[in-house]
Amino acid sequence: MLLTKCKRVVLIVLDSVGIGALPDAHLYGDERSNTLGHIAERCPDFKIPNLIEMGLGNIDPDNALESTLKPLASYGKANQRSQGKDTTTGHWEICGSVLEQAFPVFPNGFPKRFMERFESAIGTRTMGNKSASGTVIINELGEEHLSTGYPIVYTSADSVFQIAMHEDMYPIDRQYEICQAARDMLVGDYAVGRVISRPFEGVVGSFVRTSRRRDFSLLPPDNVLDAIVDQGLRVVTIGKIADIFAGKGISTSVKTKNNIEGIEATIAAIEDSTEGLIFTNLVDFDMLYGHRRDVEGYGQCLMQFDSRLPDILDALKDDDLLILTADHGNDPTAPGSDHTREYIPILCYAKGMRGGKSIGVRDSFADIGATIAAALWITYETRGSSFYSTISNGSL
Repeated sequence: MLLTKCKRVVLIVLDSVGIGALPDAHLYGDERSNTLGHIAERCPDFKIPNLIEMGLGNIDPDNALESTLKPLASYGKANQRSQGKDTTTGHWEICGSVLEQAFPVFPNGFPKRFMERFESAIGTRTMGNKSASGTVIINELGEEHLSTGYPIVYTSADSVFQIAMHEDMYPIDRQYEICQAARDMLVGDYAVGRVISRPFEGVVGSFVRTSRRRDFSLLPPDNVLDAIVDQGLRVVTIGKIADIFAGKGISTSVKTKNNIEGIEATIAAIEDSTEGLIFTNLVDFDMLYGHRRDVEGYGQCLMQFDSRLPDILDALKDDDLLILTADHGNDPTAPGSDHTREYIPILCYAKGMRGGKSIGVRDSFADIGATIAAALWITYETRGSSFYSTISNGSL
């Protein structure tokens, strides 16, 4: 059957909203992780009626989410083929790039020899160089940072080199220059997925991170974004997507400070006439609540998104396809402060499609990229397998 072409796909990544431990989660210490399930269990007032109506609770009958008899969307979940559980790996695989080797991690800090080279390059010593929560380490070392001027370097279980600097001590452009120097040096065995600028402000005892975070990612392999642009359509990214892909395969990008701005920017982009892909990351789930192990806050953030979901659905055109998914987990009930290795949920909705179809358990996040290509009639070779024929049946 010849499938109907979508003029546009709207892909929204609910950052870290995983839906249960992957089969290999024990290798990461995450065998009991379940971001959505544990939030539903622990938050007595947790209500997400619009996501439930879409079919979120139908994905896994063993989860603590309510199912519905007639889901508006098609639904399923995806396994991760790449090694790792970080933002870059998850987003790249969604777009078709399965990594055979995980990005390097440095849970005990970066080697002394590398740090000495980096300090020489930026003209100052640094402090920290350990795995830590960003909000904790700026309060632990912020006062010393202000007295010495030494940038605070830290990492996590993810493949990241993070640098925190007070904006009164280092103007933001200088902070970005220092991070770019790190990105240029972190190659070969040190080629972490992201260098992250983590500017902060405030006074001792009440330091807070600002909205001028910036990610410096490795250049990704060719992926579905490149294919869309190469074949004459546009890719509009919202949130931190442009940073994750180092600007590659992107026509226009919109930076946002929080989920509310991301939702508003997504609706504005939908109301435009652009054909191609709108690609949004909503980061608050992960940044504000997952890493801080704030179960109640995470639940409230999900309810906030749920309350705006009807606005997104109303804005869709008849030939738009909406895909809601995630990039990894970050179970706020888990020990530590790192991501958790989980399945990601998939919900697919279009006004002209009949919902309620299960796409099952997909072999790879890359199935999403393959489906985007199929929906847009884009020629793109990937290891992912499209589920577009299952959800559409030519019914757009």
